[in-house]
Amino acid sequence: MRDPYDILGVARTADQPEIKRAFRRLAKKLHPDANKGDPTAQDRFAELNSAHEILSDPEKRGQFDRGEIDAEGKPKGFEGFPGGGQGFERGFRRGGFGRGPGGETIFESFSYGPEGARRSGHGPHDAGGFDDVISDILGGLGGGARGRRGRAGGAGGEVPRGGDVEIKVPVSLENVIEGGPVKVHLPNGRAVEVKIPAKVAEGHRMRLKGQGEPSPFGGAPGDAYVVIAYAPHRHFRVEGADLRTDVPLPLALAVTGGKVRVPTLSGEVELSVPAWTNSGRTFRLRGRGLPKAQDAMGDLFATMRIMLPEERDPELEALMTRRQDGTI
Repeated sequence: MRDPYDILGVARTADQPEIKRAFRRLAKKLHPDANKGDPTAQDRFAELNSAHEILSDPEKRGQFDRGEIDAEGKPKGFEGFPGGGQGFERGFRRGGFGRGPGGETIFESFSYGPEGARRSGHGPHDAGGFDDVISDILGGLGGGARGRRGRAGGAGGEVPRGGDVEIKVPVSLENVIEGGPVKVHLPNGRAVEVKIPAKVAEGHRMRLKGQGEPSPFGGAPGDAYVVIAYAPHRHFRVEGADLRTDVPLPLALAVTGGKVRVPTLSGEVELSVPAWTNSGRTFRLRGRGLPKAQDAMGDLFATMRIMLPEERDPELEALMTRRQDGTI
């Protein structure tokens, strides 16, 4: 048997969702009901399912990657099972080879007849796995398969819908406060504008119905959930619902005191600093931060950073020199 990764067409670094998508895509294409004129369809589908059984099980996948089992899921050196007939059989080990700790059968057989895919002899941990996937696949194969199964992967004969997706959208801190339109890129490649309300906190979710992943079986598409994320800001550092910023403090004001202008998300405000304010002193501006629960707002913490004049000041230099020499 070929390498399971080659059969599914995925890289060895593929994660479980990628493996699942590859299997569903190929299973719909290779299922015997969709290839009734191809005598090799059953064997190809059996090979596909065997590859999926190994790669979808983290324990088996690890054993295969380490060379402990072969591409059929058998321990290296194992000769296989005798017999033949229609369909295919695969044995695998879960807590013992052949039977589980309670003596239950843990071999699986799959065959294809007038009633479609049938499974027998599965172990106690297999519920909801292969059967659910096959149900989804048969639901997308048209009237014949659907008529035999009766349902197409859900109660009431509903065709499985596409998957939901989350789309994180970076939003400027100003837009978080004011609200307004943001551009969202959807899985189908389209770009739409979504209006966010004013004063939304990071993690706020908005549902776009029917804008998620398409259904591989012809059902309704899933939904897209736009999740608000704070974009980096050149002035502010985010700490929960609070903001921090550094404010240049002229040396003269640090000595004599006075008013400095502090940036906020809604414009600059004046802050009075007392005389002899050291660099690093922090002032709290209540309610000037980011949205919190129950319509409350975080705070803005402004830290003073003493700045020398941009141009050299001879008088200041002379004053500092006399003070250093002790002459004043």
